[in-house]
Amino acid sequence: MKNFRTTPFVHVTYLWIATACSSNSGASNALSSSGGTEVAGQFGTSGGAAVGGHSAIGGTSGTAVSGGKPATSSSSQPTVTPPSCKTSGPGTSDCGTDHENCCTSIIVPGGTFFRTYTNEGSGAQGTADPATITDFRLDKYLVTVGRFRKFVAAWNQGSGYAPPAGSGKHSHLNTGKGLADGGAPGSYEQGWVAADDTNIQITSDNLACDSSYATWTNTASNQEDLPMNCVNWWEAYAFCIWDGGFLPSEAEFLYAAAGGSEQRKYPWGTPDAGANYQYAICNCNYPDGSGSCSGVTNLAPVGTAQLGAGRWKHLDLVGDVTEWLLDWMSPSFANPCTDCANVADGSGKVIRDGFYSGTDTTLLLSYRNSLYPSNRFASFGFRCARTP
Repeated sequence: MKNFRTTPFVHVTYLWIATACSSNSGASNALSSSGGTEVAGQFGTSGGAAVGGHSAIGGTSGTAVSGGKPATSSSSQPTVTPPSCKTSGPGTSDCGTDHENCCTSIIVPGGTFFRTYTNEGSGAQGTADPATITDFRLDKYLVTVGRFRKFVAAWNQGSGYAPPAGSGKHSHLNTGKGLADGGAPGSYEQGWVAADDTNIQITSDNLACDSSYATWTNTASNQEDLPMNCVNWWEAYAFCIWDGGFLPSEAEFLYAAAGGSEQRKYPWGTPDAGANYQYAICNCNYPDGSGSCSGVTNLAPVGTAQLGAGRWKHLDLVGDVTEWLLDWMSPSFANPCTDCANVADGSGKVIRDGFYSGTDTTLLLSYRNSLYPSNRFASFGFRCARTP
């Protein structure tokens, strides 16, 4: 087991289970940084320590449930082109091996699944905490540097765009009230809070939170198709609102990654990722399988790991960068849950999936963790969700 050190010290719990990527000695390089927690690589250089990591633990057990249908090719494009992709160019119109629109957004058909389970390859075990999800769109790709550059210009050093108060809700749910608050029955998501405008600080210094691993460059470069990192939670949320969407809830993201009621071990199925990067960008396996990370070249252009596609063809649902989600962390899930999220106040925001130098554990769909929303780490990115 690798060593973990934080400054200041905050207790972090990690779930260590079956292998997904081959183990390596090179992934255990820098394990701490100023004010941040490092896990087998670069968790970042500023903004505080991890709040906690947990397996998906839960309360209400159940029997098999059903949900989710294959998406069709006609479901891949939103009806309005998001602002981040209105101009063609690197990181906006050339994503994946098909060089397609980077804002491609796929409908995830609704259904019911278990948020708590394990799957070692022979089917879901220990199922608990059922949740019902309504149809929604989830972007196929992580947000790229090229797309985020458009948002930085719109923000205009703080004198331009700011999300309208109350925006960013799942407005297609509950007659416009959005997701039900699992932590406060009878309440719903609040949307953007105007007081949080000051938490958007997308300056060059902040976006270069790690001199070796930050993907941002002050002018457009050959890194436009890399996943955007070094953004805090509010900046990720604000981007998605500006881009016509919202951050996915933990239940929505897990539903898509698990393949709905298929309750997959990994988004692609049961094979372990191995030492190459065909399934997931992890364990310093990109670009040459060496198992040693040295800088931004160890992050792959979005959509590189084609064999890692989920049930509905989303890419990088695990690996490359870990993803910010809407919810505040709670050690147990709220029950019952129909289109719910933990949107009451808390200390840490939920993050899911592994990253470029992350180890085996972070790829498993039973893994969850949380960080303060002010954290900005080179290993953290995001993707947006949208109305169906």
